[in-house]
Amino acid sequence: MAYDQRQRGNPGARPPQRQPDAIPTSQFSDIKLSKPLDPELFNDKARQAAQAVSRGDAQRNKSTQLRRFYDELVSWENRLSQFVGQLDGDAEARKREAEGKFQEILPFIRMLNAKAAYAEGRKLVDRTFVDLLHQTLAEVKDPETLTACKLFWEAFMGFYKQERGQD
Repeated sequence: MAYDQRQRGNPGARPPQRQPDAIPTSQFSDIKLSKPLDPELFNDKARQAAQAVSRGDAQRNKSTQLRRFYDELVSWENRLSQFVGQLDGDAEARKREAEGKFQEILPFIRMLNAKAAYAEGRKLVDRTFVDLLHQTLAEVKDPETLTACKLFWEAFMGFYKQERGQD
């Protein structure tokens, strides 16, 4: 009613406020990257995720586009692995330094979510892919889960290529 009054020229009336949407439960919420790893994480779960993403618009989610996200994730994991490989000292000191380096790069890893949102806005990827990437990146909490995330995406990319073929 207040909105109707504004339309009639009442400057004090405000349009109805839009209620925030409830955060939907992701279809990928069962993907967990912490130990103990699900024996099917790199098999059935990666295959099911690839099937879900491949069902989208044929003009979106091209394997070359998805590969860019995977390649960046691999790059961050490789940087961390190389850093850890160069560390000296006892195991506890190396672990602390590795964790510190991980905390430095984590914001850049999570920035992949923003890049995916941008790609979705440009209609290069769809919401299903964005949701999958968001779920897996949310699971990255330490160097071990980063490696598991990279391996999940490696398996995903293999199954995705099988599902979509040449695109």
